[in-house]
Amino acid sequence: MQSAARSVHSVVPARAGIRIGNATIVRHLGLAEYAPTYQAMRRFTDSRGTKTPDELWVLEHPAVYTVGIAGRAEHFPRSGEVPVERVDRGGQITYHGPGQAIVYALIDLARSGLTVRGMVSLIEQAVMELLAAHSVGAERRNGAPGVYVDGAKIAALGLRVRRGCCYHGVALNVDMDLAPFSAIDPCGYPDLAVTQTRAHGVLADAQGMGDELARRIARLIDK
Repeated sequence: MQSAARSVHSVVPARAGIRIGNATIVRHLGLAEYAPTYQAMRRFTDSRGTKTPDELWVLEHPAVYTVGIAGRAEHFPRSGEVPVERVDRGGQITYHGPGQAIVYALIDLARSGLTVRGMVSLIEQAVMELLAAHSVGAERRNGAPGVYVDGAKIAALGLRVRRGCCYHGVALNVDMDLAPFSAIDPCGYPDLAVTQTRAHGVLADAQGMGDELARRIARLIDK
């Protein structure tokens, strides 16, 4: 399991992006605090223009629960000292922590010809293709966005759309402490099992899996 003893970024770097395909820029932010990253996503979305390149931010977060706009108190943590952040994405509550690969998708949906449902499906497809490349079979569930392996959730996702553009994204469990999930109803589902890629024999770390996932998302967007 990865150690959390790494430097934590409180702000999002303005440069160091890698352009993938025709348009999308991938930025690697390392271990980044949740609140400043969330505010940076909102600022980027509010200030972008019609020609602003799309971006994918690859990162990990220190331990934090995030609660979407549909969040209900009965699903909240029943114990522990992990902070809880209320945010404007869809969905209920989930957990983020070191060893989880997060890709935030800052995409102009209108310019890409994508609906919200289409973007969700694209991200799920990218996750399933990534897992298949590592010999892990995965599937979707009707009415429950995300990706599942043998009935257990391995990737959670949620988006927010403003001005025709989305932000937030997907969190893939790679090699992390899964115990904090037991203190909540993940994504609002009591007793939902969660899993991670390391449990299925994948040796790549969160940084490597996040980079590979971002590249797959970018290629699907740029098709």
